[in-house]
Amino acid sequence: MELRALRYFVAVKESGSISGAAKRCYVAQPSISSALQQLEDHVGRPLFVRHSRGVRATEAAEQLYPLAKQLLGQASAIKELFADVEHKTTYRLGVVSGLGVSRMSNLLKQFTNVNPHMELTLVPPEQDCDARIINEPTLNETETFVPMWRESFCVAIPVAHPLSLVSELTLAQLEGIGFIQRTPCEAWPQLQVALDERQISLDIRARIRTIEYAVGLVNAGLGCALLPDYREIVEGREMVMKPIADLPISRSIGLAFATKSDITQSLTKLVT
Repeated sequence: MELRALRYFVAVKESGSISGAAKRCYVAQPSISSALQQLEDHVGRPLFVRHSRGVRATEAAEQLYPLAKQLLGQASAIKELFADVEHKTTYRLGVVSGLGVSRMSNLLKQFTNVNPHMELTLVPPEQDCDARIINEPTLNETETFVPMWRESFCVAIPVAHPLSLVSELTLAQLEGIGFIQRTPCEAWPQLQVALDERQISLDIRARIRTIEYAVGLVNAGLGCALLPDYREIVEGREMVMKPIADLPISRSIGLAFATKSDITQSLTKLVT
């Protein structure tokens, strides 16, 4: 039983799909599928049931998962124990706020795996840093930009709100509704301009800064909010995400670094 197959298995189990595991492990989907088949042949039982939205773990997968995590952790500990001790170099990575804990944790884990002898410090992207994870419009002329995520902005709506039932959300339907204003937010000025042009007013219930607070207030039913649409926001929440049909807003998040960076290959390996 190969550790690589166990790593792919854990990635599929945690991401819920072959494609998600492939992105997480930075390999092609056939490599994931082949490794899973070998693992299923080894244990003699199917581990996942495929369906239209991804895969569902079988009872055998549920039994294997904690053992696989333990074994991978032990393998990592053994590697670290006998690794040559080298002086760690410091690296400052600027990170824009509001990217979500789960995907940033996965990305930073990949970063430290690629650069095991590097001491990573996270800083705001406007501070002095070696590379940045930013919105594309904030890129400067001395940097190279490698796209990582493209995501739309949607209106987060409490499930008990009447707008959660509409098939298509328009700007006109926002008139007078309770709203959580999150600033700074790159999409908010675009929404505000569109509302002003149509003389549409929102009932601002709260003004906050972070996505986490906005999600909590929407989840509590205080009002709606304009948020980037990625899975971590919605999972386990009492809300739905709906795009504004007559005002599509999106953002491109990526890795920005000086074109002549000494570790360009290490950086781009994470996102290509």
